[in-house]
Amino acid sequence: MNWKFFIARRIYRSEEGRREVSKPAVRIATAGIAVGLAVMIVSVAVVVGFKSQVRAKVVGMGADIAVSAVEGTELYQMAPIVADDSLLNVLRAVPGVAHVQRYSVKPGMIMTADNFQGMLVKGVGQEYDMAYLKAHLEEGTVPTFADSAASGEVLVSRSVADKLSLKVGDRLYTYYIEDNVRARRLKVSGIFRTNFSAFDDYYLITDLYTVNRLHSWLPGQVGGLEVAADSRSKVSEANDGIRSALGDRADRYGQRYCSRTAEELYPQVFAWLGLLDTNVWVILILMTGVAGFTMISGLLIIILERTRMIGTLKALGADNASVREIFLAFSVFLIGRGMLWGNAVGIGLCLVQLLFEPVKLDPATYYVNAVPVELHVGLLVLLNVCTLLASVSMLVGPSYLVSRIHPAKSIRFE
Repeated sequence: MNWKFFIARRIYRSEEGRREVSKPAVRIATAGIAVGLAVMIVSVAVVVGFKSQVRAKVVGMGADIAVSAVEGTELYQMAPIVADDSLLNVLRAVPGVAHVQRYSVKPGMIMTADNFQGMLVKGVGQEYDMAYLKAHLEEGTVPTFADSAASGEVLVSRSVADKLSLKVGDRLYTYYIEDNVRARRLKVSGIFRTNFSAFDDYYLITDLYTVNRLHSWLPGQVGGLEVAADSRSKVSEANDGIRSALGDRADRYGQRYCSRTAEELYPQVFAWLGLLDTNVWVILILMTGVAGFTMISGLLIIILERTRMIGTLKALGADNASVREIFLAFSVFLIGRGMLWGNAVGIGLCLVQLLFEPVKLDPATYYVNAVPVELHVGLLVLLNVCTLLASVSMLVGPSYLVSRIHPAKSIRFE
């Protein structure tokens, strides 16, 4: 066994708790590491969970990628494109594409006996993936929508239902204003809640046939296509593939296609999420600094307290580098113990929040009911490795204090 490692382990196991000065210093250093790592774990888990849930809401009511017309890409002035089987097959053949579905959107107004509200009615076809809406359905049922007949049914959000005092089974009148006013009476078949105000405050879901008729579009035309990628990591690759497959292709009415990712469709949301990364980096740097400085103070106290031992080792032939390695190895033991406590506390807090959700949030502000948490083994390993390396690196400089200790003077040191 390496003799330096042996001495460091002996100091750690048998001597650290017997000295009145080093005992509190060691405890403070260990606690600094534990608290710092626990805070970092919780911070990263919360930010990753929050970003993941918000992105899931954006993609759930939209898509990873949207294909629409080059002209009129805004929801309030959509230009139609032809989405026939040949186009759908081209998109489905693109690597990374998991699903393709059609949709159309029409702005309008809902009116009841004593209230009214602007809205966007979204029409979907039979191939539309309803899994997200079913997961967030609070009342009623999700009807089967089609593009060949009007269903006369609609899904509304809890936000719209509360504002207009609607419940399942009620009939509401929607109005659409262009050259003249057009009206449609729809039956509320279900009420959903995503807690994402950008959708809940405005969107109604009905069949594709009804919305296309309101636009007076030609056969085969829709507002756009929503494309789901195999995984989040393949979104950019799939979007590039779609753009290559579409090229300068135009439909039979001369309209050209445009492909955009969710980040390009909702830049304000993802820019806001990007700011959270800055906050995490600030927390990581501060906590690493706190943990490192508590270890530095603890190491200096231990070195000064063991001046006689250092002098004896030097008298026996140990050089400065060997003595420094002893104390650095001892510091690694302390850092390791602090990291064990930090992992236990940090992961424990995350699991409590994940399972029982004791910390609640206002969904109107944060889009979620409770603080979201998402733990990743890779991130936990990375945090632990970086904490260990950063803490040990910060101790290298203070460890040079042993070179100032002379054997003749230190052996008589009291």
